[in-house]
Amino acid sequence: MNWANRQIRSFLACLVSATAVLYATTAWAAVTIPADATSGMSCANSVCTPTAANPALNVTDLENQLASGNVEVTTMLISASVNMSDLGSEKVLHSFQSGSDGASPYYGALIADGASNAYGTTSSGGSGGCSDGGCGTVYKLTKDRKERVLYSFRGGSDGAGPLGALTRDASGTLYGTTVGGGGTGCGGFGCGTVFEVARDGRETVLYTFQSEDDGFQPVSNVIKDKSGNLYGTTGAGGDYSSSCSSEGCGTVFELQSNGTKIALYKFQGGTDGQGPTGPLIMDFAGDLYGTTQGGGGCALGGCGTVFELTPAGDETILYAFQGGDDGLGPLGGVVMSSGNDLYGTTFSGGAHNCCGVVFKVPAGGGSETTVYSFRGGSDGANPLAGVIFDKKGNLYGTTEYGGSKGCGGRGCGTVFKLAPDGTESVLYAFKGRHQNPHGANPAASLLLGKKGTLYGTTTVGGTANDGVVFSLKTK
Repeated sequence: MNWANRQIRSFLACLVSATAVLYATTAWAAVTIPADATSGMSCANSVCTPTAANPALNVTDLENQLASGNVEVTTMLISASVNMSDLGSEKVLHSFQSGSDGASPYYGALIADGASNAYGTTSSGGSGGCSDGGCGTVYKLTKDRKERVLYSFRGGSDGAGPLGALTRDASGTLYGTTVGGGGTGCGGFGCGTVFEVARDGRETVLYTFQSEDDGFQPVSNVIKDKSGNLYGTTGAGGDYSSSCSSEGCGTVFELQSNGTKIALYKFQGGTDGQGPTGPLIMDFAGDLYGTTQGGGGCALGGCGTVFELTPAGDETILYAFQGGDDGLGPLGGVVMSSGNDLYGTTFSGGAHNCCGVVFKVPAGGGSETTVYSFRGGSDGANPLAGVIFDKKGNLYGTTEYGGSKGCGGRGCGTVFKLAPDGTESVLYAFKGRHQNPHGANPAASLLLGKKGTLYGTTTVGGTANDGVVFSLKTK
């Protein structure tokens, strides 16, 4: 296993170490999502926010512009609460080969431009370095399914191991983070960077994290405001008191357009949360919303939070998970409906004490609603990423495990849909890792085309077992 994957697996293992993955078959009771869940909402970069000027989904339509590929319709036994009628067909658009084209796309959801090209990151692979397994790439996938590596990280001052998604501005410049590289700190691996890649492939490091108070290990993407300022999180660093004495509790930062970096908030590891790993979203007032995988003060020592942060850096905990039916350990971010409700996932917990939930929390704070509790069988288990909406109020997401019985018995992951009445449909169940061209274990959220086609990635599987880019028709 190369350096980047060792660091990723080690980091993620720390995030979910308190959770045992179990499998249950207990019956599930649906909870209804309000019918107005997506009225007035717009999505970009897999983040949904209400927009007065654009009340509909505005995601580039890639459907029918990507060349055909192998089609596989999954056949499986699905329990009564899972709807088989929407079972879709998956196409592999690109299979990573662990060489110069990249390997192991992780948290980073795909984004698209106006010409039906998709963009993403791989956590390893590329042109070499990082113990010869590659330090990761930024890539482009054209509408005719040709992959082009825009930049290969070298593992030095330029960064190493991009895990999150990209953000693209009107000029075509891409912005992102690396979890390592940037220098020799953090045990010699580097503490991470914020970078930009120009249309011609030139990379510029906008900021290098310094460890300790500065924060380090940015896992997720950055978002950009209208003034050109970037906002993101680090999973570690910041405050080292109390339960965060070894690695720090994580931070929320602002990187201003002039290059000045500001620590907007340093988590304390208590009731205020610890370890933000998911992407942020911003509302019209400039308030930021996100999750922490730990902290919150539950009886288990910290089960995670949903938080709000004002432009002045004042934090409000909108909900603190208790580790029971409400879920445990949100690793992805949240999306917002026009009704000011936030939707997201937890990796563990739930009614079946194992496999995670999809939740809803009012943006003003209040009680949490468990929209769906995964059972760990054919319905999926352990979502790492958040969810996205369509125009009708349906939610779409991925689970890393469950679905099939492969991948060591834990299942190889699913793509799922939640209807407004709470009914779950498994749209696709991945089948295996090794020598399986269709991929396995998706960790990123999805990109939705206007005609209902979903686009995503898997961390493993494919012809070289280094992950794939896939599309999935839902109609």
